[in-house]
Amino acid sequence: MTSQTLHKARKYEQEAEKLIKKEERPDFHLSVRAGWLNDPNGFSYFKGEYHLFYQYYPYDTKWGPMHWGHAVSKDLLHWEYLPAALAPDEAYDKDGCFSGSAVELSDGRHLLMYTGVLKERQTDGRWCGVQTQCLAVGDGVDYIKYEKNPVIDESSLPEGGSRVDFRDPKIWQEKDGTYRCVAGNRSADGSGQILLYTSQDGFNWAFKSVLLPNNNRFGRMWECPDFFELDGAWVLLTSPQDMLPKGLEYHNGNGTLCLIGDLDEASGAFTEKSDQSVDYGIDFYAPQTLLSPDGRRIMIGWMQNWDTCEPQIHNKHWFGQMSLPRELSIRDGRLYQNPVRELEEMRCNKVTHTDVSFSETISLEGVKGRRMDMELVLRPGDEQKIYQKFAVRFAQNDKYQTSLSFRPRESILKVDRKFSGSRKAIIHQRRCMVNSTDGNLKLRIILDRFSAEVFVNDGEHVLTATIYTEQEADGVSFFADGDVKMDIVKYDLL
Repeated sequence: MTSQTLHKARKYEQEAEKLIKKEERPDFHLSVRAGWLNDPNGFSYFKGEYHLFYQYYPYDTKWGPMHWGHAVSKDLLHWEYLPAALAPDEAYDKDGCFSGSAVELSDGRHLLMYTGVLKERQTDGRWCGVQTQCLAVGDGVDYIKYEKNPVIDESSLPEGGSRVDFRDPKIWQEKDGTYRCVAGNRSADGSGQILLYTSQDGFNWAFKSVLLPNNNRFGRMWECPDFFELDGAWVLLTSPQDMLPKGLEYHNGNGTLCLIGDLDEASGAFTEKSDQSVDYGIDFYAPQTLLSPDGRRIMIGWMQNWDTCEPQIHNKHWFGQMSLPRELSIRDGRLYQNPVRELEEMRCNKVTHTDVSFSETISLEGVKGRRMDMELVLRPGDEQKIYQKFAVRFAQNDKYQTSLSFRPRESILKVDRKFSGSRKAIIHQRRCMVNSTDGNLKLRIILDRFSAEVFVNDGEHVLTATIYTEQEADGVSFFADGDVKMDIVKYDLL
């Protein structure tokens, strides 16, 4: 039985989406059906389709009481909207159905696990949202909340664990048929920790361990954890709040963190061996992964930055989109990311230029567009004298541009959107240190209508940025200070 709150949301979104023209949306990135979108939720494969839910407020382009929006896809690139799946309509979640995940049960049903929020007045008069973990079961379209919700509450927290910062369960099924989930929590020292829970049936849960404490190393609260085995190692992804920068590896504010290491199955303790950012650009947060039927670990993230939401609203009907789904792998102890291979099926109108030599600003025949996949291989024109700087500028006309620039002597790559059309003093630049020998570098730049994603050296680094430049700005130019040689292969994506 659909609640009145959910029925209202479904009816509203059906009418509101009619106000959004197809060309006002990204072409192959999932955007919100109407209103506001943030974290990806419930990323899963069920009944022959990829399902992606998302944090959702249909009634405004600003964050509000959280619902779950819902879309399905056969190829991870072309999405069909389904009716909203969850609404805040129960006593334990009336102030929001926050982030969570999904898994197929042994009996073939689809299980959603999410954070329910209930605001409660504290003794000092403040209102705080108490957070618990809840379930809903469904058939891929309609979901019924479990009558025994919440299934994990403050009684299952370790000593000192916050009942206010306790959220974003990521569930998976083990090979023996049992279930596990990890959730983010704030510990007694004020920083984050990841908690591990176990279940025989997906419905009855028990605390297992503190998988890993933050100990105030990477930001404070850790949100949206994901935990999985990949290429012989265990990987923990999480999104820390209130980060301090560490060189060019981590930036201020909310970031994305990847820890690679080992799991002690008996104790439920994770030991990290390496750490890195997940994305080095401006707009990427709260990633979530799934294991595809063919064995790939695929990740998708919210293609936005909490610090740039308000000024960036470009359209009164929708705000928020997801990143490209990315295939993950580990090489030499590092996380690599590459666009899902399905994207290659969209490539057409191939343009190739080889051994292009230049030391000024140039444009190349056939190289332009706002929905494109462009691969560049850079090297010095004179190996005895490495160039000072290279830049590629895109979404460009006489007024606007977004640029990617590289200084080989420092091995620093920078994305810069300050000329993309924004009138606000928000974050417009980010830099990262990449691996380059003697000015050699590989770049793959993927543009959709409102975004750019840059994959460096076959996925060793990724930089993501949203851009809301008018669509008529579709030029691409290249600049070099010094002698550069470049190979380029460019495709339209249709």
